Amino acid sequence: MKPAIEFNGFSYAYRQDKLALNNIQVSIPKGSFTVITGPSGAGKTTLCLAIAGAVPQYFGGSVAGNVQVNQTDTRNISMHDLALHVGSVLQDYESQLVAMTVEEEIAFGLENMGMAEHDIQERVRRVLQRVGLEGLEQREVSSLSGGQKQRLAIAGVLVLEPEIIVLDEPTSALDPQGAVQIYELLHTLNSQGVTVVVVEHDLSQVLSYAQQVLVIHEGKLLYCGTLSEVLPCMIDYPELQTAMPILWQVKLQLEEALERKFADWRSVEDAKQDIVRFIMQNKGVCRSA
Repeated sequence: MKPAIEFNGFSYAYRQDKLALNNIQVSIPKGSFTVITGPSGAGKTTLCLAIAGAVPQYFGGSVAGNVQVNQTDTRNISMHDLALHVGSVLQDYESQLVAMTVEEEIAFGLENMGMAEHDIQERVRRVLQRVGLEGLEQREVSSLSGGQKQRLAIAGVLVLEPEIIVLDEPTSALDPQGAVQIYELLHTLNSQGVTVVVVEHDLSQVLSYAQQVLVIHEGKLLYCGTLSEVLPCMIDYPELQTAMPILWQVKLQLEEALERKFADWRSVEDAKQDIVRFIMQNKGVCRSA
């Protein structure tokens, strides 16, 4: 399968004296759910900006290597045209809200595309329902809470129906229930073929969905792989341990103590079943001992 996104020896510096990204070499498959994690200042946001073409088109700076989206170098396509394929939700989500009301904000991109009014209204209605903002169509954007604004920024991207969605900490202003709702929506879109790339500090939020995990540290790609390939390696870095799900911290400690491997735990239920299975398999051993 051809990749949706490719970083080919990509290095970038906002200023000449410091690399924000250093020789990134990674491929993100089409239709995958990829999670980017790492400590603050590691380069995660810059990675997202590079996928959207804002680095270097908007921010300038120095570049080596390239980033390709659908096999096109992002420097060879305008940010406007790239946005038809890549929808981006920024970490500073409020900065991408431009309209007066909720309805106007979501319709803005569709109007720029010249879509018919009836089709715009239908798409706006659907996406409002999906992000939990139905009934707020006429609310002024300035009157919304932080969580509602974050949902609105996500809605403004989803309504364009891009084939790739890049979200930089998309649930930072949401309560736990709201975060679950957004990730369930992203999971649904992913199951329909949309490539999802998410920056997340707390990997417990994405245990159920992550197919590939990228760990960025000091501008470099430290690890890339599945949960079982990446999470055990993160435990060796104190600055990465805060991103480790408690469930997996328990899992790794049990594996070390019991000298056996458990399956990938994506939920508490997975952990329960695995532990019960282990107990039942070793019942006779425990009795004879």
